[in-house]
Amino acid sequence: MAERYSLLMDILYRISMWIAGIALLIMVAIIPVGIFARYVMNSALSWPEPIAIICMVTFTFVGAAVSYRAGSHIAVSMVTDRLSERVRKICFVVADLMLMAISLFILWYSSALCAELWEQPVAEFPFFTAGETYLPLPIGSAITLLFILEKMLCGAQYHRPVVIVGSSG
Repeated sequence: MAERYSLLMDILYRISMWIAGIALLIMVAIIPVGIFARYVMNSALSWPEPIAIICMVTFTFVGAAVSYRAGSHIAVSMVTDRLSERVRKICFVVADLMLMAISLFILWYSSALCAELWEQPVAEFPFFTAGETYLPLPIGSAITLLFILEKMLCGAQYHRPVVIVGSSG
């Protein structure tokens, strides 16, 4: 059962990595368009900034889940490197529990935010609602929770081929 869950998380990991990468690519492509239109063409466009913000939020929350599973998130290990193996494991479990609590908090309140703003239109995008633009928050938090559960049940997944291929080291 654990292996099947990890295989499912491999698929989610790949999809999340692609979504985060595409969001970053779009954001990097859109910002110069807005700058060019404003300062060269002297005609400010209304859509580049909101699209860039949506892409940044998507990249941040979905990319954080990918980074967590790959073990490439930022970590200050100066203290934990000096601890015994037993105490270090306890610290890692506590850190995972704290991240789970934060992810649950973000999931709960961002879901409420999306529900509250679901019908509110966005001026720059009449085909989107404000609630839809905030969907990366609860989705990214849910993905992070799934990856935390996987780590707690199956151990760290840094060694999986899909994660190794996606990492730089």
